[in-house]
Order: sequence, then structure tokens, then C-alpha cells
Amino acid sequence: MNTAEPVRELTVVRAEPEAEGVLGITLADPGGAPLPEWEPGAHIDVELPSGLIRSYSLCGRPEDRHAYRIAVLHVADGRGGSTEIHTTRLVGRGLTVRGPRNQFPLIPAPRYVFVAGGIGITPVLPMIRELAERPDAPRWSLLYGGRSLDTMAFRTELAALHGGEVTLWPQDSHGLPDLDRALTGLPADTVVYCCGPEGLLEAVRSRTERLLPPGALHLERFQPAARTTPSPTDGSFEVELRRTGITLRVPADRSLLDVVREAVPGVAYSCEQGICGTCETKVVEGVPDHHDMLLTDAERETGATMMICVGRARSSRLALDL
Repeated sequence: MNTAEPVRELTVVRAEPEAEGVLGITLADPGGAPLPEWEPGAHIDVELPSGLIRSYSLCGRPEDRHAYRIAVLHVADGRGGSTEIHTTRLVGRGLTVRGPRNQFPLIPAPRYVFVAGGIGITPVLPMIRELAERPDAPRWSLLYGGRSLDTMAFRTELAALHGGEVTLWPQDSHGLPDLDRALTGLPADTVVYCCGPEGLLEAVRSRTERLLPPGALHLERFQPAARTTPSPTDGSFEVELRRTGITLRVPADRSLLDVVREAVPGVAYSCEQGICGTCETKVVEGVPDHHDMLLTDAERETGATMMICVGRARSSRLALDL
């Protein structure tokens, strides 16, 4: 949330390929100080040399307090962050890092099914590693799909894990992942974790809705789901920044985040798509219009917080704790 979070300058100590098109990055404190604790599913916000801020899942070991490990897929037609990482000499360079933050925690359950697509393996790997190393490890399985084996990161690490079933599914030789086989006939107490492209997430969601009780599915998005209908509240509104003591007009053609940043330049943000949670802000007054992919229906109903990168207002005025 937009409150005090760990922010520090870390040094890139390693940048090496993890798979075709995937670069592994390891960051450490330049003075060797221990890093903030984290749990599987967590991510950090990284400010790149250009000033772009991007969120990346931590895929190392939580018990290693002296290194953060991320992996970045090169998306040539993306928003520029991955291209910068893949084309910039980063080793030895300092980068500002905020977090960790966890919007995708591993909850206790008697059995798990993990479905990962491409770089979606990054938040899943620490979860599976933790389960595999527990003395009383619950049952788990992983269906991991990618364009080809060469593009699928961490295959060696996954092969070394015990206590579960790992299925690699390269699309060039196997076609689309067999979700029906992975998700049909599961006990009702199974928890499903899925991370990957939107098409995979939607396919998993539609099946789990039919086959498992509500709350069984946990999703992590790297891009927002398509917005099918325009919001009736996309017009202008006022926002009061209660702590700053000013009131601003948010026009219809600008985001709330953009307007807030003019008055509070240091406000935390990253994805600008409502999927990372970095800009979650407390609502003091007014009714927010939510367009994020993180808050539950119950959380949206309370109106206690909102993601200001995509959220707007259902009331004519909002007051935020900024």
C-alpha cells in the first residue's frame, strides 16, 4: 500500500540466461546487509536506469536473506522494461528496489495443483520448492507450458524437486496444455494456483468454476484482463489528498495516478494496469470505482482502499490518505 515500504539501492551481481529469451537477475545489498524477508508469491518493484518501474516475482529462496533473484522474459513488443533489461549492461549497477510485497500468497491446503505458462513459472517455483522440502509435504502437481523446451526456465531445478509430479508441456511438440486432465476429478479440498498469459488464466478459471468450490483458484496476472464494457463513471471528478492538504481535478482523459503524482511525486506505483498492488491507497471519503485485478468483491464493496493507477470515482469527490 502507499505507506512506508522497504526501499533500498541494490546492486546487480548476476545477469545470465535462464532460458531462451529469459534473463535471470540477482540483486544484493552493496554492503552485504540482509534483505527484507519474503514468502513465496512475493514480488519487488525495480526502478530501471531509464526511470521505468516494473514488478517482478521473486524466484529464489526466501531463506537466502542476502540475494533477491528475478527472471525477466524479453517481450519485444511490450512496454519497454524487458527490452531495457535485456539490452543494458546491468552487472555492477545499482537499482532502486521497493518491497517485497505479496499479493499471491501460498495458503495452507492438503493438496495443490499449479499451472504455469511461460514466465509465469517465476512465482510458482518458490511455492513448489517450499512444499517439496517440507517433512510433511502435501500432495502437489505442476503443469508447466511454454512455446518450446528451450524457452522454459528452471527446468533443471524443477526436475530436482521431490514429492510431486512435474509435467513439462512444450507447445511446439505437444500443442496446448491438457487442462482437462490436470483439473478434472480433483478432491474438493484442492487449491489451484495459476500464473501465465491471460488466455491460460481464463481457461483455468472457467474449468475450476465448474469443477471446484469457490475460492479454490488463485491467479497471478502479468497483464490486465480485457475490459469488456466502458465504465459509466469515467468522467472527471475531484480528489482531495488529505495529508497533503490539496484538492485536484481529475479529467476524463487522465488517470488518477497521473494527477496525484503532480502533487506527490514520490507516490508508489509500478504496473499502471491494476495488477501489482504497488499503488494501493487508503480511501478516506467517497466511493471508488475499481478497475483492478487484485481486490476481492468484498474488498471492493468496503471501498477502504483502491488502486489509483486504474481506479476512478463513483462519487463526485474522493479523499485519499496521501
